[in-house]
Formats: sequence, C-alpha cells, structure tokens
Amino acid sequence: MRAARHARWAAAAMVVALATTACGGGADAGEGGAVLSSSWTDPQNPLEPANTNEVQGGKVLSMIFRGLKQYDPKTGEAKNMVAERIETTDSRHFTVTLKDGWTFSDGEKVTAKSFVDAWNYGASLENNQKNAYFFSYIEGYDQVHPEQGKQRAKTMSGLKVVDERTFTVTLSQKFSGFPDTLGYNAFVPLPRSFYEDHAGWLAKPVGNGPYTVQSYTRGSEMRLVRWDAYAGPDAARNDGVTLKVYTDNNTAYTDLMAGNLDLVDDVPAQQLKNVRADLDGRYLNTPAGIIQTLSFPHYDKRWTGPGADKVRKGLSRAIDREQITRTIFQGTRTPATDWTSPVLGAEGGYKAGLCGEWCAYDAAAARKLIEEGGGLPGGQVKITYNADTGSHKLWVDAVCNSINNALNDDKACVGNPMGTFADFRSKSTTQKIAGPFRAGWQMDYPLTQNFLQPLYYTNASSNDGKWSNKEFDRLVDRANAETDPAKAVKLFQQAEEVVRDEMAAIPLWYQNGSAGWSERLSDVTLNPFSVPVYEQIKVG
Repeated sequence: MRAARHARWAAAAMVVALATTACGGGADAGEGGAVLSSSWTDPQNPLEPANTNEVQGGKVLSMIFRGLKQYDPKTGEAKNMVAERIETTDSRHFTVTLKDGWTFSDGEKVTAKSFVDAWNYGASLENNQKNAYFFSYIEGYDQVHPEQGKQRAKTMSGLKVVDERTFTVTLSQKFSGFPDTLGYNAFVPLPRSFYEDHAGWLAKPVGNGPYTVQSYTRGSEMRLVRWDAYAGPDAARNDGVTLKVYTDNNTAYTDLMAGNLDLVDDVPAQQLKNVRADLDGRYLNTPAGIIQTLSFPHYDKRWTGPGADKVRKGLSRAIDREQITRTIFQGTRTPATDWTSPVLGAEGGYKAGLCGEWCAYDAAAARKLIEEGGGLPGGQVKITYNADTGSHKLWVDAVCNSINNALNDDKACVGNPMGTFADFRSKSTTQKIAGPFRAGWQMDYPLTQNFLQPLYYTNASSNDGKWSNKEFDRLVDRANAETDPAKAVKLFQQAEEVVRDEMAAIPLWYQNGSAGWSERLSDVTLNPFSVPVYEQIKVG
C-alpha cells in the first residue's frame, strides 16, 4: 500500500465559534453541574476526520463520531457500531450493511452514501488529506490519488452504493484485517453540510456521536455537550465535556489539585512520585497501545549514507532505557524491545526481545558502532521535540545524558525544543527537521499492521522520516493478504526484523496511559489507546 508523494497539507485555520467564558471549579457557571473539564492541547489541523492523524484531534473525533466499527474500551476488540454486518468470502470483496436509525446531530440520516462520499473525499488528491493513505487498498485509489501527476478520477471504482443501507467495497488486493480498521476515525461518515458549507462545518463540526461541539476557541477551550438523540448504545452519562488547552501538563496538574480542573489524562513525570498520595486513589496507570521512538531524517544523506545504520544502532545501544524509565517515569513506561506494543499480546503480534542486542545498553559497543559508522553526522546529535509539555524535556535530557556518558563526550547529544505540538508536527510532517526527533505512536486500531505500515512503509501517511525498504514493503503486502492470522503475524514480524536490521527508528519504551481526576468524577477509565472513555464518566 502506497501513499502519494504529494506532501501538501491544509493550512486552513479553525474558525472561532464563540468567545470563551471564565472557567473555574471544574464546570462553568451556566454549563450545568454534570459537565466535566479535561486537559487538552490544540490539534494540529482542523478536525476533518481524514485529515487528523494525531492524538488531540483524534480525542474530539472519537467523541463526536461513530463509524462502522467501535473499539471496545476494555479489550480494544473491533465491534460493529453503525455496521449491522460486514461480509466477505475472499477478503477482497466486502458488503457492508448499516443499522437503521442512525442520524447526524443536524437530523440528516446516516446512509451508505454518507460513508462512500466521505471515503472518496478522504482519498482525493485534490483534498490533500493526511489520512488518504488509509483508503489506498480500495480499488481505484490510484486514479483518485496517483503517486505522480493529476487526479484522474473523482471517485474510487471500488466503492458502490447499493441502497440506502448497503454499499460494497472492492479492494485492489486481499486484506484480511480490513474490517478491523474501520473503527478508525478516517472511515467515519460525513453529512452533506461538510461539503455544502465546509468552512461552517470546520468551525462547528457535525457528527453522529454521543457529543456535539458547542464552541471552540483555539488556544483556550472546546466545549462539547451531550447529544440526547444519539442512536448508539454508549450514550454519554454526563452533560458534556469542556476540553481546556494547556501548553504545560504541570499547569494542568496544578489546576486539578486546586479544584479548577476535573481530569488530567497525562500526569506529568514530575508528579508521578506524589500522584497517588495527592489524589487519594483517584489515579489510573494502565497499559496502552503507545510506543515512544526516535525517528531519523532518512531524507538527509548524512543519516542514510554508508555506515549510517551502525551509527543509528550505536545510538540505540547508548540509551539506558532501564534507568530512564525507572528514575523518570516511575513505572508508567517499560523499556521497548520491539516496535509494537505488549497490549497486542503474543498472538496479536507483540514479540518481546525482537530488537535483540540493539536495544540493550552497552557503552563500549555503542562507541565502537558509531566509530565504525563514521561518527555522528556533524559531530553532534540534536533531538527535536515539542516543548509544550515538561515530560518530553525530561526524557530527552535523560536520553542525551545517557548518550553523552556512553560516548564520553558531554556535547555529543543535546535537546532541541520546538514551540508547540502543532509547530513540531508541521515541521516533522514536511521533512524540515535536520536530526533525530521524537516520534511517539498511539495505535489507531489494535493490529500489528498499524504499528508498522503507517510508520515504515514507503511514503506511508506517518512515515515522517521517509525511510524506505522494498523487502519491508513486500513482507507487509504479503502479511495483509494472508487470511490466516497466525501466518500474517509471522510475516509482519519478519517485516519488523527488517526495521530492526536497519534501525529505521530507535524504540525507546512502551507507555502506559495515566489519568488523575477530581472528587466530582466517578467511573473514570482509559481505553487501550490511553484516551479517557468520556461518555462513561459520571459527574457529581
């Protein structure tokens, strides 16, 4: 599966819907006592489902939309939501039948056309959607999103509306895991207003989920309210959620302790020693499908020339993961030994120890490898990260200290902070970062494929470092076409070994989800993606 080489991305800014009012004591005056407030960060882009591939925007989309599938908040299993059934006899031709009774919050009925039009929009080269890549298995994608030249068709030939509640999907090759991907936000349906008044829709998105957007002031907050006419089985148990923007999660934690915020879903590393006592048990630390890595600029010849793989492996061996996770993260991180996540389980594709010696700290081996590889490009490593959270600075500094100690050079590695998350993403996704950069990955859906293909397949949607390997691509294609899950997992692991052998990116640690909350809340849980299950939370 290939994505377009065209790297343009939408620069439209979110339109401010309503002015912000003062917020204090958890819920705003006038909002009602059953509204909770939660920490958040502005998303990189406007909230188009096919153009959102980062966590903060994804949080909102998962509140205001429901797709064909929904991932179980406890197990991660892909279960039918809007879909009544998805049928296939050959893992290439699928018939999708929708449940009756679903509508968008503006009253429009959710139909087969709502999905087909949305998928065609997301795939279109002209619309420059970051998640276009997720549609590339559908037959005709190469016509609406060619790798070179102009778009040659308006719609994908593999999508056909049969009737109001039925549509068919024909893939260009077998993909046995395709139905399980359909809970991802890129595949949600869209109402007519999305196309007829696009700017208005971006200012106040209309979806079919348990919440609706009341207002959004960029840099301040987004207010979501419960939609009482929601058709799904997971209706909100509170009146709404106010997502408050913080550029430092330490400030969010301080507000939580002061009673000015109800929920923090990323407890800062500096507070992990105290959080259990501070919150008197109102704290969660649960496994999540998240891995933190260091990505490399493979578009820069200094990092991809002869011997560069030895330099990358040497840097990996210079990082003392055990010490860093123990001293900084207090049990909320586990040293990574592969490129997936333990939440998948062995049957799902996680393979402990697959990284082998290359993820084991050894200062002498690190020095030898880097020397054999020709030394550090430019004589120094600068690790770029977004500075709007204190946690990243802590671990980047710790990684650099480990590298410096291993190489006996206190200037071998330095942190390179960069503004906000949005600033960082705009540079990393357009290949404007000169050295290694943080590349945390939160799974979109619980498949091994999702930890590998979007990040390392040639020109994939989140392959920001632009690594490319034909053998890796071939193995991923074979794995996707395999209908036997066990055989597919083995092929994915063979592909992962190619990533290891070239050290395409350095795996650092697996991340748990963490959350702390006020006395006003109960039934707080995190799903396997580490996102609060907002609709289940009770207030009061």
